[in-house]
Amino acid sequence: MALEEKREKRPPVTPMMIEEEAALRNGSRGLPPGPWAEAAGPRPRTTERHIAVHKRLVLGFAVSILALLAVTMIAVLLSVRFEECGASADGPPRASGNGSLSGAARQPPGAGQPPSRPEEEARGGEAAEEEEEEEEEEWQRRQELPPWARPRLPRHLRPLHYNLMLSAFMENFTFSGEVNVQLEVRNASRYIVLHAHRMHIEAVRVAEDKLAGGVRVARTFFYPQTQVFVVVLNRSLEVQRSYNLKIIYNALIENELLGFFRSSYVLHGERR
Repeated sequence: MALEEKREKRPPVTPMMIEEEAALRNGSRGLPPGPWAEAAGPRPRTTERHIAVHKRLVLGFAVSILALLAVTMIAVLLSVRFEECGASADGPPRASGNGSLSGAARQPPGAGQPPSRPEEEARGGEAAEEEEEEEEEEWQRRQELPPWARPRLPRHLRPLHYNLMLSAFMENFTFSGEVNVQLEVRNASRYIVLHAHRMHIEAVRVAEDKLAGGVRVARTFFYPQTQVFVVVLNRSLEVQRSYNLKIIYNALIENELLGFFRSSYVLHGERR
């Protein structure tokens, strides 16, 4: 009778109690069913299949980036090659290694020039090369570098003033120039060295200031290794005197970031 009475005193099992007991078994910390119970419940881990899909996506993205870079590089190379071909076909010839131009590019439009003689030019070039070699041998005997082979310009001359005039010809992208440099002599020397590259020198004159006479130019030459132009005089320039150097030249308006260069842009579909 006592056992039966105790069983009768136990509270009845309700549906809420059954749900709470099921929630405890499922790991929802006894929360009632609803959005909070779903948020607090255990989440399923990423499966191996999901990881494989992620790896494929990353690999595909990397391959697409590499392909885009390759296509961009090919397009840039083709455009540069196309511009070079167009410039060589339409424009004047490029400068040679010693900075001089050949053919019609040596003179700007309208400036007449007598036909050149290849044999005489070849002989003159050979004689100039022999003189350059003799000069270099002389400096080697002194165990010194010649002033045109040094990385910096020599300091025996000091430029005081530059007067520069340029005329640009947009029909064939060439220009002509004339520069007058007032020089002060610090140390006696018969060499004038200045920077020049990819240009044709038409005339060089050296004169003392005002009423004094000129100084005869023995020869001139380019030295491409250091991109300089050398003027060799018959006699040395005197110390503490002022001289005027005049150079007349012409060259190409370059299609790259070098010297006097050109650039273009597109406006309303027109290249300017």
